[in-house]
Amino acid sequence: MSRPVHGALHHVELWVPDLHRALASFGWLLEALGYTLFQSWEGGRSWRLGPTYLVIEQSPALTAGQHDRCRPGLNHLAFHVEDAATVEKLAANAAQHGWHLMFPERHPYAGGAQHYAAYLENGDGFEVELVAIKPPERPERH
Repeated sequence: MSRPVHGALHHVELWVPDLHRALASFGWLLEALGYTLFQSWEGGRSWRLGPTYLVIEQSPALTAGQHDRCRPGLNHLAFHVEDAATVEKLAANAAQHGWHLMFPERHPYAGGAQHYAAYLENGDGFEVELVAIKPPERPERH
């Protein structure tokens, strides 16, 4: 494991209303992004990549149903993805794992002309953004 940089995230914990649904969507995505299963217990799992880990938990203390990214709190998680081809591969496979493509009419530039990304939302309302580290060259428009 690499040494963390001062100020880097240690972990993120997401409370979900249905653990099995979350494991199907987040588990697939995290493993596709290179995370490995780190911890496992009756109410949750965590996956690690380098010094950072992400927790998915169905806590008995949960007080609400579906996540609403438009309310105060977490809006989305954004992940670096190697290149545009990998963004497209993940976006194409996402539906088989409980995700749907957001803003399909503007994909893959929904975040702007210089931002190649796929925006996905799962059945519980969690959004992830998959951002190409190396976007493709775009021809200049005249």
